[in-house]
Amino acid sequence: MQVELLDVVGAVSDREWAEEWAGQLDDLLLEVGRFFPRVGVRCRAAACVRGLLGPVSRKNGWQLAEYAGDGAPWNQQHLLDRARWDVEGMRDFTRRHVVAALADDGEGAGPGGAGVLVVDETGFAKRGTASAGVARQYSGALGGVFPCQVGVMAAWATGAGQALIDRELYLPKEWTGDPARCRAAHVPEDRAFMTKPRLAEAMIERALPDLPQGEGAVWVAADEVYGREKAFRSFLEEHHLPYVVAVQANTPVLARPGWRHAGRLVERVAQEEDWVQLPAGPSQLDTRVWQWWARRIIDPGEPVGDEAWARWIIARRRPP
Repeated sequence: MQVELLDVVGAVSDREWAEEWAGQLDDLLLEVGRFFPRVGVRCRAAACVRGLLGPVSRKNGWQLAEYAGDGAPWNQQHLLDRARWDVEGMRDFTRRHVVAALADDGEGAGPGGAGVLVVDETGFAKRGTASAGVARQYSGALGGVFPCQVGVMAAWATGAGQALIDRELYLPKEWTGDPARCRAAHVPEDRAFMTKPRLAEAMIERALPDLPQGEGAVWVAADEVYGREKAFRSFLEEHHLPYVVAVQANTPVLARPGWRHAGRLVERVAQEEDWVQLPAGPSQLDTRVWQWWARRIIDPGEPVGDEAWARWIIARRRPP
């Protein structure tokens, strides 16, 4: 007996994905409805989320409005600009929802199956000067110094996936030192200047009660903007959070003359055969391959033989 095989298209379109998740999205939107006290704002928020998840090529106000069936972007702009709703409540709900959804029973992305709290910043290009926090400042995402806003982001990563759980807008001193400009942009009056590491610390403290509990259950990862600051590293240690952060080559490591800096230590100690070559995943240009070298650093204040908490130096270089 000859049976014809079912002909199923291999590729899944964005619209099919959106339809697959439609039922779950309806339940989720009902659950977060309490953060939007007015029916109109609640409907606009639901339309915005559906547009962001749907097959919209550019996620701007015009196209989100068209996807929702509106003739102009005013409803979407009102939602994000002037509408009153519980932003902090939505943020906290999102964090708890993400942590629960990405639970992986201790088989996480970090050492020993830990989850990883990733802190990083990104830039949003802006042409005008009225948006809160916009200034000429460096953004790695934009590739240089541009007029932009900079947001400090926190993401939670486990073996089940990863997602953003918090954000803070960085306000340069030219903003916090100009109360009139802040009022015009609806910046809260009590908002003072905070560096990016201080913003990261605020997000970490908010997240800790919702993250897995227990020694070593959560690791923190951050780049040089945060890792080069001793105060940030001390904050993590005070909260008993193991971490992996990038530091500058001239970061002090040992008190011994000639060995103080991380770069000098690696230069003097690392043997050519000690370097291990490992792939670091694809980049925008090509698959990255790096060579790695790791050693434990002796801490004079650390009890001999204590393996629970220790400092390590991990060096990375391009293959010669």
